[in-house]
Amino acid sequence: MEQYFTKNPETKKEIYKFDWNIGTDRFYFYTSNSVFSKSGVDFGSMLLIETVVKENKNSNLKLLDMGCGYGPIGVIIAKLIENSNVTMADVNERALELAMMNANENKVENKVRILNSSAFENIKDKYDIIVTNPPIRAGKNVVFSFYEGAYEHLNDGGKLYVVIQKKQGAPSSKEKITSLFGNCEVADKKSGYFIFRAVK
Repeated sequence: MEQYFTKNPETKKEIYKFDWNIGTDRFYFYTSNSVFSKSGVDFGSMLLIETVVKENKNSNLKLLDMGCGYGPIGVIIAKLIENSNVTMADVNERALELAMMNANENKVENKVRILNSSAFENIKDKYDIIVTNPPIRAGKNVVFSFYEGAYEHLNDGGKLYVVIQKKQGAPSSKEKITSLFGNCEVADKKSGYFIFRAVK
């Protein structure tokens, strides 16, 4: 079976569309097969979005959504944090096409930049915040490379936010992030999902 972190998915492209409400804001997303969580924004991503928005609502920030998939995290944050500039990066070219469609659909295309990058391979800039719902099925080495890249690409005082389930390796992720940053707090946890926050 083709995984959502495949660079060029070969399954037949079938476009779906769903709408998603957050408070009084309504979002519309195009998805397809061979992308992560195609039928709706997954619980972990929603918890990540809520935490980042709550803690940074009035900030002026440059943010990277690493492993963005079809773009729900980056698009919603771009819309809800007024003074944000968002880069969305993924290795899956189908997902990136959808992310661009979704930025346009939700009228945040002027605040969003889409990049094809395997982990941090093509990332040159530094950011105030990096968020990720890491591709657990790609293996621990890939996931840990996200954390290492995040440390390198954050400004001093910048923050990494990670969502991960306890059963999918939250303890080892916390240990790895702490070894890099010297700190790693649980910003929120719910239904077996943890939001880790580390400050550079």
